[in-house]
Amino acid sequence: MKNLLAVIGIAIVFIYVIGSGLWVNTGDNWYRSLNAPSWQPPDFIFGIIWPYNFIILGIAAVTIAQRAATTTTLIYLTFFALSVACALTWAFQFYRPHNLSFAALALVGTAVLTIPMTVIAFRTSLGLGVALLPYQIWVAIAANLSYTYSRLN
Repeated sequence: MKNLLAVIGIAIVFIYVIGSGLWVNTGDNWYRSLNAPSWQPPDFIFGIIWPYNFIILGIAAVTIAQRAATTTTLIYLTFFALSVACALTWAFQFYRPHNLSFAALALVGTAVLTIPMTVIAFRTSLGLGVALLPYQIWVAIAANLSYTYSRLN
């Protein structure tokens, strides 16, 4: 059962990576024409943080599946899947129909849903919890960034 749950966790990461790749497009004219928040991180930061986030999310899923009780793992994977659904909703809403307000709400949902994930990670392993903190912080920053985009545009 632990291996199956680990595979499910990895599958969620792949869905996250593929979905983000399908919808996120920062190179088009529409995105570049938006009024950006003055505090937006430079583009290269995104290229550093996202690979880290995806890798640590995979490690967290496998580690929790292997070390935590089955019920705890199922709770973690449920919050993880819901947070990914919200994150992909953000990506779609922001970059496709350009619904910035709804996109911001979806990303707030992601940030809220990652809180219990982080708590479970800390309860499973202090090191894992610390490693997952940058993702939690990044999603909170991204939610604020998305909200600011919706206010400026």
